[in-house]
Amino acid sequence: MSLYVLPILIIVLFVYAFFKKINTYKSFVDGAKGAFALCLDIFPYIVAILVAVALFRVSGLADFLIKLLNPLFGVLGIPSEVSELVLLRPFTGSGSFALLNDIFLTYGADSYIARCACCILGSSETLFYVTTVYTSKTSIKKLSFAIPVGILASLFGSVIACLLCRIF
Repeated sequence: MSLYVLPILIIVLFVYAFFKKINTYKSFVDGAKGAFALCLDIFPYIVAILVAVALFRVSGLADFLIKLLNPLFGVLGIPSEVSELVLLRPFTGSGSFALLNDIFLTYGADSYIARCACCILGSSETLFYVTTVYTSKTSIKKLSFAIPVGILASLFGSVIACLLCRIF
C-alpha cells in the first residue's frame, strides 16, 4: 500500500491542477526559485553551526565534557561507550552517524552498545542545527526555554533508550 501513496498523490495533484487550470510547471519553477533563495539565506547559519561543532571537537572540550559527564551518565544507565554520541547528537547529525559506524565496527552491530547507540540516535535530534536553520528565517530569536528543554528531552530519551535496550 505504501508504495502507491506517493504516485497516487502526484496523480491527484496533477488532476487537481488540470481542473483548476493551474500551470504546474510554472508553479514548480516558482517553488524552486524560492527554495534557492532560502538556501542562500540560511547558508551562513549552517556554516556557523558546522564550524562550531568542529571547534567543539578539535578544541578538546568534547573530550573534557565526556570525562566530566561519564559518572552522571553511568548513574543514569547510559554506557560510557556511547557518552560521546549523547553529547554530540544535539550538535551534528553526520558526526553522530560517523560515531555510530565506529561503534558498529568496534562492538558489533548486534551488541548492547550498538543497540543503545541506535536507539539514542532514533530518540534524539540535532537540536542546535535544527534551531539554527528554523530560527534563521523567523522572527524568533529568544530560545531561553527551548534549548534547555530540548537538551533535557534528548537526555531523557537517551536514558529511556538505554533502559529499553537493557530490558529487551
